[in-house]
Amino acid sequence: MNHFVPRKIKFKAWNSEAKLLMRLNSIDCNKGELFRKDHVLLQFTGLLDKEQEEIYDMDILLIYSDKYYVFWNPERNGWYFSRLDNSTEVFPFLSANANGMKRLGSFFELQSQDIP
Repeated sequence: MNHFVPRKIKFKAWNSEAKLLMRLNSIDCNKGELFRKDHVLLQFTGLLDKEQEEIYDMDILLIYSDKYYVFWNPERNGWYFSRLDNSTEVFPFLSANANGMKRLGSFFELQSQDIP
């Protein structure tokens, strides 16, 4: 399999007790499932925004004045994004989309600061 290149799997975590977004030194694994007590694990999408910032699960992204969030869609088995104020329409999250967006921060981070 000469064409296989392992991808980098990275996480950030929202500490639900401390209300902080952090990078972790370690993540626990039980029967193949990753977890960290009192944390919400947020996976790297593999994509960068227009300023080359890494985009993670549940990040809020800006296109002009519209805010979107990124999420893993288990029914469609991929990364998708949707408007923050109207999540009825979902769109595949591709590098072409990411290149035109600006990352504002994590949904959890912004929600704890009451930023609209």
